[in-house]
Amino acid sequence: MPSHPLRVAVVCSSNQNRSMEAHNILSKRGFDVRSFGTGSHVKLPGPAPDKPNVYDFKTTYEQMYNDLVRKDKELYTQNGILHMLDRNRRIKSKPELLEGEAYLNSREQETLQPVHVINVDIQDNHEEATLGAFLICELCQCIQHTDDMENEIDELLQEFEEKSNRPFLHTVCFY
Repeated sequence: MPSHPLRVAVVCSSNQNRSMEAHNILSKRGFDVRSFGTGSHVKLPGPAPDKPNVYDFKTTYEQMYNDLVRKDKELYTQNGILHMLDRNRRIKSKPELLEGEAYLNSREQETLQPVHVINVDIQDNHEEATLGAFLICELCQCIQHTDDMENEIDELLQEFEEKSNRPFLHTVCFY
């Protein structure tokens, strides 16, 4: 990998499953990665679809883990939520909220460096999060090793769309 690894931010609604699985895989592959959530609160499955566990973004993964163990250790072990929280707390202390939906477009541009925003549609379940994380990692590795990313990224994304049978939305913002 080149001496300056690609800087990557991965985002999902609650900074729990999809973004943290990608964060985990990318960091193990040497990428400079951060992860964020976009929701108003952190939501985890509860005992019924209409009864999620809702937390503030200031709540640590450790606090969520302990709360769910107290509520129903067997349920949250069986559905994989405790395993996911255990992974998350080994990566960072708590979920982070992305600073607003239009953060890159509304903030003062400092360096005018291009930031490629790529949306990959991934279902919010453990299996899809893992598959999506490996797909994102492979995409990042290909981007990292292109000779001319600015001119090659559209073709690269098209190849990944065809390979994965998923749509990729792409736009460029300036930082």
